Amino acid sequence: MRIVVHGTPAPQGSKKFVGMRAGHAVLVESSKKVGPWRKAVKDAATTAMRWDQPGAEIPSFSGPLRVWMTFYLVRPKNHYRDGKFSHLLRDDAPIHPTVYPDVSKLARSTEDALTDAGVWFDDAQVVAYAILEKRYATAENAPGAVITIEKF
Repeated sequence: MRIVVHGTPAPQGSKKFVGMRAGHAVLVESSKKVGPWRKAVKDAATTAMRWDQPGAEIPSFSGPLRVWMTFYLVRPKNHYRDGKFSHLLRDDAPIHPTVYPDVSKLARSTEDALTDAGVWFDDAQVVAYAILEKRYATAENAPGAVITIEKF
């Protein structure tokens, strides 16, 4: 199964304590971007599986899975040239970001969204990553992610 997600990838970050309710700690996600990202992943997964069709059966994966995840992040403006060539990348512009967000936290938020979408029963089923990477977006790959899932 191949899922293409458009949007800004957001990491599953730390939780922030906001108080107590009925004797239990109330925690909220510290990143405001993770909610929209998880929704984008869930919507893309639903479309990829065609669950939005009337009477469609939900074909969740079972058993061990191998996953490919490539996240495409927006390039900073300083990767581009100046003046009339401002649409061109600098020669030394990197392909892979080595800054925030961490690829492992991007995977966590995406795995949770795929669980919420019913793609698999639990993200513990992911036993191998063939690719887990982050790259800068290009003309061919807009910001978002490309996810491939197969039985292992």
